[in-house]
Amino acid sequence: MLMVIAAFLCGLIFGVGLLISGMANPDKVLGFLNLSQPWDPSLAFVMLGAIAVGIVGFRLAKGRQMSFCGAPIRLPENNTVDRALLVGAILFGLGWGLAGICPGPALVLLGAGAGKGVLFVLSMLAGMWIVNKARPA
Repeated sequence: MLMVIAAFLCGLIFGVGLLISGMANPDKVLGFLNLSQPWDPSLAFVMLGAIAVGIVGFRLAKGRQMSFCGAPIRLPENNTVDRALLVGAILFGLGWGLAGICPGPALVLLGAGAGKGVLFVLSMLAGMWIVNKARPA
């Protein structure tokens, strides 16, 4: 039960952070990604803040076998840059650049009932389904 509460609180804090920073607004994100218009650097600051928090979190987790909630810590071991990773990164970047939405904000928009969020999440799920069907077992 503690894990569920911790996951809920982390998701809630993340969602509120997206709303406060404006990153759930696709137009704000596109203001950063579209260099043909006046540039909005706020996404860069949000990313730098996220990287700083992530560095601290990974440093704390690196030497531990169990999380503070008692769950085993399994950090990624594969650091290979392969074709699948590059294709996935390119597709992610294209989708993000076209829509101004990535998975976290999409879930916030879905929760708010925004049409863009619903369409994005449905498209994301369809893409995940296609990859799982196309990937060799």
